[in-house]
Amino acid sequence: MGCIEEITYEILLSKVTFKECSAFIRSSYSEVYIIPPGFRMFNVFIIGVPPIYVGISGDSITFPYTKPCHGTFVMKTQSQEEVKKVQKTGKPIM
Repeated sequence: MGCIEEITYEILLSKVTFKECSAFIRSSYSEVYIIPPGFRMFNVFIIGVPPIYVGISGDSITFPYTKPCHGTFVMKTQSQEEVKKVQKTGKPIM
């Protein structure tokens, strides 16, 4: 299993609820996908209350991440590989 600290990321929201994460991602991105709890990105499992929304803009990907003892964050990073994986396996939101 990987560690989220191994990637370069920007925190857009910190210590928020999953409902706040969902609202932020859905209102901030025109390309949004739903991934299931336990979906693996960046070699870590994304956990949370479904539906879990992921926003995509070009090669950037924005997603909620829960870090035990620290809460839930909305994180943004660059990864063409992860963007393609989400586009291929996630459920698009129209």
